[in-house]
Amino acid sequence: MRPPIVALAALSLAACGSAEEPAASPTAATGMAETSPTTSNGTATDAESYATMAGASDLFEIQSSQLALEKSQNAGVREFAQMMIDHHRKTTEQVTTAAREAGMTPAAPQLTSMQRDNMTGLQAASGADFDRIYLEQQRQAHQMALALHQEYAQDGDTPQLQEVARTAVPIIQQHMEQAQALTAS
Repeated sequence: MRPPIVALAALSLAACGSAEEPAASPTAATGMAETSPTTSNGTATDAESYATMAGASDLFEIQSSQLALEKSQNAGVREFAQMMIDHHRKTTEQVTTAAREAGMTPAAPQLTSMQRDNMTGLQAASGADFDRIYLEQQRQAHQMALALHQEYAQDGDTPQLQEVARTAVPIIQQHMEQAQALTAS
């Protein structure tokens, strides 16, 4: 189905833009029509789009954080990265379980092309530049994840997934605060 692919592309464009360039508007970047299963801010209210977008977001956070564990020399960044891996694996499991309980067969999460490009940029960075880019990408990704989960918790079409979205919101807010604190230090 094409709409979840468009929604996923919108998420990746907005959540994973480079640290040097502001993220594009998901709607403008994709030309999504108002009838798309995503809202004007690139979030989803249908179960399939939500599960796809949440999965891609989690996968990016896990893989970029695994890279941070390998490349960062900053103990705070490394601690944050391990927490991202642990929390986002759990979130992926919760979304998958809830989707199955709702009768869905969720696809395995996949990075979008934009997320792959951002991973390539992270792989090329080192030292303080790596930490700066990693934390900026985390900040942007968490802003989009927060919007995704808040919107779905309020307007989603599947109660099991709405509950997962509701429980994810305070965790995402905590991640945003921690990433901001690391950026300021």
